[in-house]
Amino acid sequence: MTSSEIDLPADYPELLESLKTRVKGARIQAQRTVNKLAIELYWSLGKDILARQDRQGWGSGVINRLAADLRIAFPDMTGLSARNLQYMTAMVRAWEAEANVPQVVAHLPWGHIRTILDKSTTPEEREWYAAAAVQYGWSRNVLLNMMMNRSMERTGAAPSNFTSQLAAPESELAQQMAKDPYNFEFLGLSGEVIERDLENALTNRITETLQELGPGFAFVGRQVHFDVDGDDYYVDLLFFHVEQLRYVVIELKTGRFQPEWAGKLNFYVALVDDVLRREHHNETVGILICGTKNDRSVRYSLGRSTSPMAVAAYTYDKLPPAEQRALPNEGHIINALDWVEPDTATNAGYPRSTGESLEAEQLT
Repeated sequence: MTSSEIDLPADYPELLESLKTRVKGARIQAQRTVNKLAIELYWSLGKDILARQDRQGWGSGVINRLAADLRIAFPDMTGLSARNLQYMTAMVRAWEAEANVPQVVAHLPWGHIRTILDKSTTPEEREWYAAAAVQYGWSRNVLLNMMMNRSMERTGAAPSNFTSQLAAPESELAQQMAKDPYNFEFLGLSGEVIERDLENALTNRITETLQELGPGFAFVGRQVHFDVDGDDYYVDLLFFHVEQLRYVVIELKTGRFQPEWAGKLNFYVALVDDVLRREHHNETVGILICGTKNDRSVRYSLGRSTSPMAVAAYTYDKLPPAEQRALPNEGHIINALDWVEPDTATNAGYPRSTGESLEAEQLT
């Protein structure tokens, strides 16, 4: 009798799923435990090596010999190369104020730690990216992308009226959603674009768009239609933030910020708040993303708005960060920009959410 011919109990499928869930959970927990023990080992090795380097002035030759001897002693163990030993000392030096391995560092895969050591320049950057990688389960590639795109510098930087329209701590949480500028270089656009093309590109590359917006965003739809007593209105992009339990209205403009745009966004936020928001949801917020902006004009426009809103710029040119920073600033080029603003198109959107689990990596 084959296994397919066995008369299985009625609750067998539920039992199988329960056991599979438990096995997967145990495997994940085991991987995390092994990772934590490995990072603690690396910390202790780095601490001892660093102490002797500082006292005795070890050079690279001693590190190379130490790595070779350790490989002979432990031929089946990866992660004991001379380069990794140097990373271990760099890790201890980076968090030298800590007597033991910091909790957040202990929960990161070794490849993540090496990336943070390579790409960060300040203690604040190391702490921010390490904490974010653990909290949101970033893969190493996502972490690298966030660091190369200066995510920490841009997060929460957009001018807003959140502090006057939302009570704390909601205002602080909402502020963290609003980057400035948004980096849309993954769209592959160049030169002048129209709003329809920008909207199409963002929704066609929704995974990358959600990643750039930040953790917690779920895509609800584009050109979301509302009928107000026979008048038709369309919201460019509508998202729901699953952590903050609120709708987020995003309006796209490809030109220099105009005060009347804030009034339009204010209307859309009030509309979504009235029609879609449920009792257990927090207040709807709006983010206007435009080509360029004058922050003083933005603050005047938001000062009298009755809805919580932020205004941010965006970039999409494929230039390295160092070259982008070397370009003339907004004030120098703002008069040279003459963006086109045609009518937007309508299309249906489909729900899509963010979220990426922490990848399993070898400690090499």
